[in-house]
Amino acid sequence: MSRKALILGASGRFGRAAAHALEATGWQVQRFDRQRDKLPTAAHGAALIVNAWNPPYSRWAAEVPGLTAAVIAAARDSGAAVAIPGNVYVYGEDLPPVLSPDTPHGATHPLGRIRRELEDAYRAAGVRTFVLRAGDFLDTEASGNWFDRVLAAGIDRGRFTYPGSPDIAHAWAFLPDLAQALAGIAARLDDLPTFSEFTFEGHTATGRQLAEGIARVTDRPIRLKRMSWLPIQLARPFWPEAKQILEMRYLWDRPHSIDGSALAALIGPPPHRPLDDALRAAVQPLLQKSRSTQTSR
Repeated sequence: MSRKALILGASGRFGRAAAHALEATGWQVQRFDRQRDKLPTAAHGAALIVNAWNPPYSRWAAEVPGLTAAVIAAARDSGAAVAIPGNVYVYGEDLPPVLSPDTPHGATHPLGRIRRELEDAYRAAGVRTFVLRAGDFLDTEASGNWFDRVLAAGIDRGRFTYPGSPDIAHAWAFLPDLAQALAGIAARLDDLPTFSEFTFEGHTATGRQLAEGIARVTDRPIRLKRMSWLPIQLARPFWPEAKQILEMRYLWDRPHSIDGSALAALIGPPPHRPLDDALRAAVQPLLQKSRSTQTSR
């Protein structure tokens, strides 16, 4: 009999991918519907809750603590374990060049502190929890992340726009690979301690390497352009998210990669599509959208 996984935030990037990966490995997946479902009832009988709820940055301070408490309560009542997609915000502005589960969480900026407090709440709650931490996403859909909204938004015009120095290494995760890694951990759920943290290696690439890879997979010349942060700075008075986006700017100027050895020790070699394959999948929906727009004109 298959085990039940409840996906919170199933319409978002990570939740969507996690649902697909768990279904593919035999889990009975329930996608939580905020309009219809009640969390304590939906969690009944679940062996795993994937907490992929992710409010907009400007609402993190107001909403994340309450959402965290609600998920912990549901997990405690149902006996379910909790899976959390983690980011690199917890390390702070002085993050070292290689990140692992042993890297101290030293963030002092607001978003980093909120993420630290979220994870600390699960650690203190005593419900079985694992964090799967990764870099920025390369998705198979145009889902509004940094890659499709900014970096690759102009590839149909031969332009790749990068928010930082194009020669500084940055951590990336191909979302289907990351979700398959989550399914691999979930298969070992009963072997996990009360709280565990895993870091997903994914891909380490500079902006220049990404632009060169896109040129290869699209077979077209790509011009690398440096993004101006001035429009976001000017938008601060009337765009709630601008402040937080500027807060995280440092991640484009600090070289960092991720050590996945602890994850590999648990599940074996993690899923790892070659970078060109990941880029091909990530740019395909953008090019299709561009072609559809041109056809409809």
